[in-house]
Amino acid sequence: MTVELKGIHYEVTDNTKEYIDKKLRRLKHVEELIVDLHLSISREKKGYYIVSSDVHFRWGQHSHLKVEDRDLYKAIDLCFDKVEAKSTKEKEKIQAH
Repeated sequence: MTVELKGIHYEVTDNTKEYIDKKLRRLKHVEELIVDLHLSISREKKGYYIVSSDVHFRWGQHSHLKVEDRDLYKAIDLCFDKVEAKSTKEKEKIQAH
């Protein structure tokens, strides 16, 4: 799985990178299903963050997930919760066939 991280109107700090690396370890059980994971963190003028992810699965499925919150780390948590739930759902679909 390749991971790309970018900041839009936000400088991605080492603390943020470490936090995201810690969250990536949660995805070990679905890592073989994901080809690419593109994360972007955007800081908006009104003081909230948008964390969005594009997940590309190995069978061609693509999902775009987006979370908005005033707390950056809470937004990252919620985004990874969505990625994990979507990956698990896709894994169950594949196993059902």
